[in-house]
Amino acid sequence: MRPHFKPAIGAFLTGLLGVGLYFVFGREQQVLSVLSFGYGALQDAMIVSPAAEGSLYLALVLFAVAVGKILTTGLTIGSGGSGGVFGPSMVIGGCGGGALGIVMHWLWPALVPHPACFVIVGMAGFFAAAAKTPFSTLVIVSELTGNYNLLLPTLWVCALTFLLSDEQSIYSSQVESRSRSPAHQGDYVREVLTGLKVQQFLTNQPVPVLHLGDSLETVIERLENTPYTILPVTNEEGFLLGVVSLEQVYMAIRLPDRLRPIVLATDLMRTDVIPLRAGDPLDHALELLVENNLLELPVVDESPQQRVIGIVKRADVSSTYLRHVHGMRNRTEQTKET
Repeated sequence: MRPHFKPAIGAFLTGLLGVGLYFVFGREQQVLSVLSFGYGALQDAMIVSPAAEGSLYLALVLFAVAVGKILTTGLTIGSGGSGGVFGPSMVIGGCGGGALGIVMHWLWPALVPHPACFVIVGMAGFFAAAAKTPFSTLVIVSELTGNYNLLLPTLWVCALTFLLSDEQSIYSSQVESRSRSPAHQGDYVREVLTGLKVQQFLTNQPVPVLHLGDSLETVIERLENTPYTILPVTNEEGFLLGVVSLEQVYMAIRLPDRLRPIVLATDLMRTDVIPLRAGDPLDHALELLVENNLLELPVVDESPQQRVIGIVKRADVSSTYLRHVHGMRNRTEQTKET
């Protein structure tokens, strides 16, 4: 089946279902809510008198609307058609709750004096289970209905439906936790790297550096003999002047042969690079690496002249982050086992 035929087939089946319910219920226009917003059915369920004649028939209609809305929403969304899930969830839960409230009132009038309450509680409970958001659903439904008089029973229903439902959410893009959310990923990285500093990557090994007058051949030779893709350029006292990256060297190699001997480190270096300091936290180091668009950054001391004392790789920071995440997961698993 061609993909562009699916929405048309879904729309056809949805219309067929709505028309079928319309004739099954004797041309009852209320059941056509399965093809529209359905908020009118919710309004009728909240204002109808439970003792009125025909209220049981209304309960049957509301139940049919709830079931029909499940089918029509599934056909629309599943076939790739345009439609939301919040509104239908409100209608399904509210109509189902309203039908149950009317039936319960007829069976036990003293126990259920106001079946309309079941509409509000049903709306909140159904969406809390479908979206896996019990507390926000509680606030949303209370705001939609205009009062918080049913806050406590709605809270109980939302909690129960959330616990009794499975782990799958109606929103397919909803992630399991904040740590996997792109919007909160930066916050999670900061929490994991809290307390870790750049100084833990500093060693007593001499730092490979360049000077302003070093030739292109010298720059290439120094890069070949180091595990880094950047080299800091310093003066005679070791103060930072800039950095030369592998990208600049690659561009210089492509110059004509007659121009290569006159290319010096001062021609290749970048002077806009913000260096790291030994006391910088690792989350700040990651931000500077991204901001400078480099795989490594020089580390300088606290003096205003910025003496070079080391080089930090982005790969080292990332591996440290992964080790801490792995350690946190192991500790969590051990806690659960005990």
